[in-house]
Amino acid sequence: MRLQLQTLVQRKFKVLLLLLLLLALLLHVTMDLALPATRRPCSSDAKEPKASGTSTGSPLLASPEKLSLRILQDFSGSNGSLEKSSQPQGAGPKGKDGDMGIQHRHGDVGPAWAKGSKLAALFEHPLYNIPLPEVKDKDKLFVVNPMEKFSLWSSRSDEWVSSSKAEMVLPTGKTAYDTYPAWLKFHIGINRYELYPRRDPLMPTLLQDLATMKIVSSVQKSGGTQLKLIMTFSNYGQALFKPMKQSRNQETPADFFYFSDFERHNAEIAAFHLDRILDFRRIPPVSGRLVNITKEIRDITTDKKLARTFFISPAGNVCFYGECSYYCSTEHALCGKPDQLEGSMAALLPDKALAKRRSWRSPWRRSYHKSKKAEWEQDPNYCSQVRRTPPYDSGHRLLDLIDMAVLDFLMGNMDRHHYETFEKFGNDTFLLHLDNGRGFGTHSRDEMSILAPLQQCCSIKKSTYLRLRLLATEPYRLSELLREALAADHLAPILAEPHLQALDRRLGKVLAAVGRCLATAAQPHQVLVDDIGPWL
Repeated sequence: MRLQLQTLVQRKFKVLLLLLLLLALLLHVTMDLALPATRRPCSSDAKEPKASGTSTGSPLLASPEKLSLRILQDFSGSNGSLEKSSQPQGAGPKGKDGDMGIQHRHGDVGPAWAKGSKLAALFEHPLYNIPLPEVKDKDKLFVVNPMEKFSLWSSRSDEWVSSSKAEMVLPTGKTAYDTYPAWLKFHIGINRYELYPRRDPLMPTLLQDLATMKIVSSVQKSGGTQLKLIMTFSNYGQALFKPMKQSRNQETPADFFYFSDFERHNAEIAAFHLDRILDFRRIPPVSGRLVNITKEIRDITTDKKLARTFFISPAGNVCFYGECSYYCSTEHALCGKPDQLEGSMAALLPDKALAKRRSWRSPWRRSYHKSKKAEWEQDPNYCSQVRRTPPYDSGHRLLDLIDMAVLDFLMGNMDRHHYETFEKFGNDTFLLHLDNGRGFGTHSRDEMSILAPLQQCCSIKKSTYLRLRLLATEPYRLSELLREALAADHLAPILAEPHLQALDRRLGKVLAAVGRCLATAAQPHQVLVDDIGPWL
């Protein structure tokens, strides 16, 4: 009798438990159905918005290129979304043109441009305050929708599967825009005319995050000739890590071919700051960082190919070499001291699945052969052929390419075989100056062939020329400005002093090349193409 009573109690308990589970499930389904329509997540069968360059009455259809914050977060790196993550905090206060506080990026400058610095004086100069065209919705890489709600969802939920047909809405929700992580603000701020604004108050925070934010994942970036890692931070941002391979005082031997040179971490850091000083602003932010190989790479990597390349050297240091085309072997292993390794951390651009980029072969690409020469190296009239070829036959694309050649010459980078643009903006946009690791390899030699686009075309933007002239004079001397900019980096000093001195020498050669063009031109405007009008 006692046994039967015990069995009955157990059955009733099980039935009661089952009823509670069913009740919880019913409550969950009811809450999901009660959600507002404006908060629906992107799904693989969502309707594709109609293409239109103008805003409509509905806040959800304000642009054909609106993108889900969830997708933006899950595909924040150019590595094909190696790491999924959960949602960060949302944003709220509505700013100008409906953007959630984006205008605050153009506010007061941060500590990097404090009073009394030469950089601060430079950025106050009229040449660094030439206004850009008005940025409309069609000129933004992402259009913020202030009406779309924001909520936390599991990064492994099937509801967030990306699809080419996914609804493209960038929600910002009720919480403040300022709670967005710096990398997300950086992505949202990209537009047709600039990668980031002048004197950007966001920049110090973003650089600090790159240098200090907790790393939660490290995997090897596929492709490329040398080892690079994609690192994911605790705030779901991602960065490209290039480890130290050469000391700052080493020069690339004269017998080395440009295509077999090392990629230098300090070159990536210096290139970002040089690009900003020239007012191009076409290189994503880069910061130096000291990485713990054991805790921040080996112990947290999910990349099996990378994991099996770690070893302890005879000196007791932690080393690894990964897999790549060049310098990935035990003979070229990267070793810590004992497990601390310097490197550059470059903020990744939005994933190509989210913001497509087009890769263009440079007309002045080198042959990448030990004995063959490229066509431009043999034909002094090569530029006339380029001028007849789209997209260089109209717009400012050729002048942008000459800007890039000036940047490369100043840092001695011979490895510019391709460049990229954001596909959304067509041909009327800036060039992305990516992959600068082979710059700053030599300071005792100046490779004049890098200036071929300028020398053969004898054209340059008037604004670029005026800034270069300014940077050749006191108190704005280029070497002193770059020295000040690099002093704030966590791995300072970044460049050996001879590299800084070489900048001033090379700048003089750029100005001399423009001078020769002006001397032979019928009219100055044929050489100095006016891109600033009557503003100055």
